[in-house]
Amino acid sequence: MTTAASVELRHVTDAQPVWQTLLDVYADVRAPLLHLPHYAVDSFGERLARHAKEPGFEAVIGYDGDEPVGYAYVNTLQGHEDRWWARTTGALPAGCTAIPTLALKEIMVRTPWRGSGTARRIHDDLLTGRPEEQVTLMVNPAAGDGKVEALYVAWGYEHVGQAQPSPGSPPLHVMIRAVQTP
Repeated sequence: MTTAASVELRHVTDAQPVWQTLLDVYADVRAPLLHLPHYAVDSFGERLARHAKEPGFEAVIGYDGDEPVGYAYVNTLQGHEDRWWARTTGALPAGCTAIPTLALKEIMVRTPWRGSGTARRIHDDLLTGRPEEQVTLMVNPAAGDGKVEALYVAWGYEHVGQAQPSPGSPPLHVMIRAVQTP
């Protein structure tokens, strides 16, 4: 069995040199959904191009030898007027949008490395040393029959609202937690 400890983590702040790696991992993880327009590789590529230009872009890619096993990437939100918050419905915690916030845009781990702690290791490494005080993400509550959202709850995230970032995307739950947890 593959273990998280055997995975080497690499940080990047420029998506261009790892562009194909990100697309390939995405296509592998999302293979059952690629026929849906929102999940198509081209649609992801458009989102990735936009995200890679946003402030604070950083990715962590895990490798087992030369094999990419997964990644996560983030951006810094630009205050209460950021489109992330504008798309979020529900009563956000008081002052939430005024706190420096990191948005976890994608986290993917390929099947052979799931259940090994690799996703958590990539996630935590990406947040280490970030200046933002909180991190937010959007998750499809149906993903993994609810197991993905339950995993985020186990990592300290709390449900704070809902969003549908684009007409083709499913309704998502917006979750938030402190960047550094005790």
